[in-house]
Amino acid sequence: MFYVDLPTTFIAFFLFLFNKAVRNKLSTNSNMAIENDIFQKSFKSLHQKALINIVYTHNWVSQKLKDIFEKGDITAQQFNILRILRGAGKPLSTLEIRKRMIDKMSDTSRIVDRLVKKELVEKSTCTSDKRLVDVTISDNGRDRLRELDKYEAKIHSITKKLTEQEARELNRLLDKIREKDEDNTKL
Repeated sequence: MFYVDLPTTFIAFFLFLFNKAVRNKLSTNSNMAIENDIFQKSFKSLHQKALINIVYTHNWVSQKLKDIFEKGDITAQQFNILRILRGAGKPLSTLEIRKRMIDKMSDTSRIVDRLVKKELVEKSTCTSDKRLVDVTISDNGRDRLRELDKYEAKIHSITKKLTEQEARELNRLLDKIREKDEDNTKL
């Protein structure tokens, strides 16, 4: 089994490039340098370059993942919900699913309804609170995930250029970017 953490994955790749560029005194000899990819010679600051690189890399990773998820006729958000439900091993409310999702802005109820239409999940009234709906992965949903599990190596290959140490450092830096403080809580 594998878990795709989109924010970490796309930012991880970016920070690797950023860290490498800083170590090389912003050398742009790399074919994958953001300057080459977006045809921009300079940036106002390293922080601006980092932010642009994060967004660009997010889109790059998202497209690679989209190509894989399309093989299973699902979206990244649908994949995330199926993985959450399979991992939970028990019914979850849409509220609980939303808390666990990578994309916190997703309309969980709408996505669940689409998964119900595809017969990948089942909905039922919660036995302990009639106001809630429990969602369970169906046998078809498990089968779909098993099909997509075949692409685990391809998904992990997105960050294959990173050593274990670089991946650890990248994750640390990404976590640091998301740390709550007075400056970024009001964005």
